[in-house]
Amino acid sequence: MTDTGLSRRGFGRLAGGAGLGAALAGGTVLGAPAARAAERSWRQGGTSAASLAPFDTTMKTFMQERGIPAAQLAVTYRGRLVCARSYAWTADDTLRPGPTALFRIASLSKPVTATAVLLLAERGALDLDARVVDLIDLTPAAGTADERLPRITVRRLLQHLGGWDRAITPDITYRDAEAARTLGVPLPLSERQVIAFGAGFALDHDPGTTYAYANYGYLLLGAVIEAVTGESYEAFVKREVLAPLGITRMRLGRSLAEQAAPTEVPYFSQYSARTVLDDSGRTVPRPYGSFRLETRDAGGAWLSSAVDLVRFAAAYDAPGLLSADSLAAAFAAPETGVNAGGWYYGMGWMVRPVSGGGRNTWHDGSLDGTSTRMVRTHDGKSWAVLFNQRDDPSGLSYSAIDGLLWTASRQVESWPAHDLYDRYFPA
Repeated sequence: MTDTGLSRRGFGRLAGGAGLGAALAGGTVLGAPAARAAERSWRQGGTSAASLAPFDTTMKTFMQERGIPAAQLAVTYRGRLVCARSYAWTADDTLRPGPTALFRIASLSKPVTATAVLLLAERGALDLDARVVDLIDLTPAAGTADERLPRITVRRLLQHLGGWDRAITPDITYRDAEAARTLGVPLPLSERQVIAFGAGFALDHDPGTTYAYANYGYLLLGAVIEAVTGESYEAFVKREVLAPLGITRMRLGRSLAEQAAPTEVPYFSQYSARTVLDDSGRTVPRPYGSFRLETRDAGGAWLSSAVDLVRFAAAYDAPGLLSADSLAAAFAAPETGVNAGGWYYGMGWMVRPVSGGGRNTWHDGSLDGTSTRMVRTHDGKSWAVLFNQRDDPSGLSYSAIDGLLWTASRQVESWPAHDLYDRYFPA
């Protein structure tokens, strides 16, 4: 077992100015070339074991091929945290994310939101078959409400069966400038304005008939949680979902670099875009203003570390935070919308039944500057991997990490006996 000494350390808060400039030196910003590979060096933190070397090799090769500046990996085996690693591949010596540093996790936020909804349902505070229009205001600010809108239930939002389809109608949650013009309001938009803008669109499918991944639907679930609880989405999730699991680091992220949370990593992209944070028309690095994180809370705005995510995923291993009935509901196949590839979307989790019994469950996440994945296997393993970049000049796939980590897990000949949870989650 090895520990580099970074296991309890993130790095200093990177605000705008010199700190951010130094951090960005090891990645790509506004199309500038990345630092040459020869200028980069490795800084690894956290704890692993010699038998888990396939994971380290996989991560380092993947990052080098794509020039990724920072990453985290956490792995569990039969309920024990056996690997908690951080990686920095950069010329910037100040970029030293430890295993508890915070990353934007993008759509890994959705299982967190689904957990909150299921918790409210089992407490009797919310009916999964309640009509969403009876819980929150879906009066469109412009346009005409689709007559099928009242047929959308909380359950359908959880399953991505609400009727919105971004393959047909571009994602409502990425259309801030258009929404501002339509509503006659200045940027930035509020979450309520995004909801009102989306309520004026026709549905692409009858509710409950067609699986189509919809960020807008999970944005509505955040509003449902607030309406039912009478408090902010973040406050409820922190107290009722995360705190019982001993998770205290997770929080909602902010859009600007100068608003970064303590220990939060910087984000990189080779692309730029016009800001949606104000009406200036400025061109900004895509991770810092091409979308507004504050209006993506329930669908994609959480910050987390990989060790926090595997701790969260463990809540789905057995009844505890959620009842056995809620766990079964989360992984149950919907009546419709099952994918031809043999997997389906349950409630906050993608699910693939395994021949002979059991299931693999997972979720991925992607934003400019962020690529993430969380996996639970049918045979008692789990892992979470977080990168602070999702594009680079190589054009290589970032989703390829999924198969590579599965391969690494199969190459492990003996699993460590240690459990690192006490190190990262002190009593």
